[in-house]
Amino acid sequence: IIGISFTVSLRAVLFAAPFALICAFMLAYTRFPGRRFLISIFNTALSIPAVVVGLTLYMLLSRVGPLGDLRLLFTQEAMIIGQIILCFPILVAMGHSALQASDRRVWETALTLGATPPRAIFTIIHETRFGLTAALVAAFGRIIAEVGSSMMVGGNILNHTRNIPTAIALETSKGSFAQGIAL
Repeated sequence: IIGISFTVSLRAVLFAAPFALICAFMLAYTRFPGRRFLISIFNTALSIPAVVVGLTLYMLLSRVGPLGDLRLLFTQEAMIIGQIILCFPILVAMGHSALQASDRRVWETALTLGATPPRAIFTIIHETRFGLTAALVAAFGRIIAEVGSSMMVGGNILNHTRNIPTAIALETSKGSFAQGIAL
């Protein structure tokens, strides 16, 4: 149960982080039409309940759903997809805040001193490493403790998709509060 929890959540964060941080960087360091709207969308997406994500994925991945042929429902992969959807807005919003708070002169100075754009990006990441680490920890904390999406698309199958939150929910619903607390 513990292994499944950590494996699924770590994989979700590792898949989501690169794309989310690129998106956060683009929102912080570029100007384009619709930028403010995208920032608002990501900030609003922070409040999406996990059970709504789970229900939406369930409808998409069920046999009669448009992605039913993929046979992902009640698998760890479906749980990872749900957790990616939940952690992506956190990574973008908090990453954007951290990058926005950094001094823009770091970017300009790095480029002026001959750094390539990828090297300048790594310099900014190094400068904002504490804020970006906080974003990663917050995203991981959000998804490792969520029950709604995991229960809906994972199915709480013993030794396959049962993770810590779903096991706690199962044990406490059976009246085994001591086991739930131990988990």
